[in-house]
Amino acid sequence: MRKFKLSVISDEVSQDLEKVAAFAHKHELDGVEIRTVWNTPPQDLVTCADEIKRILSKYGLSVCCIASPFFKADLESEEEYRKHLGILEKCIDLAKKLDTDKIRGFAFWRKGRLEDYEEKILEKFQKPLEIIEREGVYLALENEPATFLVNAKTVAYFIEKLSSKYVKAVWDPGNDIWDPEGEIPYPDGYTAIKKYMIHMHVKDGVKKGPEGKPEPRPIGEGDVDYLNQFIALIKDEYSGYISLETHWRPKKKLSEEELVKPGGAAFSEMGEEASEICVNNLKRIIEEALKKARE
Repeated sequence: MRKFKLSVISDEVSQDLEKVAAFAHKHELDGVEIRTVWNTPPQDLVTCADEIKRILSKYGLSVCCIASPFFKADLESEEEYRKHLGILEKCIDLAKKLDTDKIRGFAFWRKGRLEDYEEKILEKFQKPLEIIEREGVYLALENEPATFLVNAKTVAYFIEKLSSKYVKAVWDPGNDIWDPEGEIPYPDGYTAIKKYMIHMHVKDGVKKGPEGKPEPRPIGEGDVDYLNQFIALIKDEYSGYISLETHWRPKKKLSEEELVKPGGAAFSEMGEEASEICVNNLKRIIEEALKKARE
């Protein structure tokens, strides 16, 4: 018996939330993660919160997390720093209106080794810590190779350094395919991060595509060992959400910019077709994991 719930990131299906909700309902998902909707980033959706709730409630869906771009920013830019503090505040407002307490976040665009910038990054996080602790919401940091927290190991290390009960982790095994340090998603990444994870994204990819670089693939058709990852989640009684983050399109190639900064109509083009393939693969893997976990 699985305890975790399933969701999809909104713009991996469509910019039209009605289509996203219908897709989630069709596939018996439990919720939706809000990223861009109606070509609008989450920090600018506060005035749309009532409409978002109306559409999702019609399909019996919850909002599991706000997939904010918080601190996908230049560490050296004071202007971007101030802007992203505002993004955090607005995403917290949206989260509260949509009855979730989880905001996804990052730790600045990578420009070197974490250890060389660690002190400055920790300093930049002090104000966000004040904000989330005051508001009683969780900031869930994601392993993202384009940022200083390149993999699960560095996310866990940084969370320990921040030492706040309101800072947790989003575990994305698929992102480890792009990890410059070569972390193996399962079991290594999961083992490092599971103590802190309150949310999870699933995507897939291969470390070496035809051009010799990492490339996205449908869930279950890449290098992530999702079968054993899900067996572990079942045995560990993980009870949070798992969000499908397709990040692959069947008849077009998403650019590196779109993969790192997803959102908007161009990104969502053919998303429903891609997500249909991926969600069916995902459900098959989970069913197989459930059978093996019972053995």
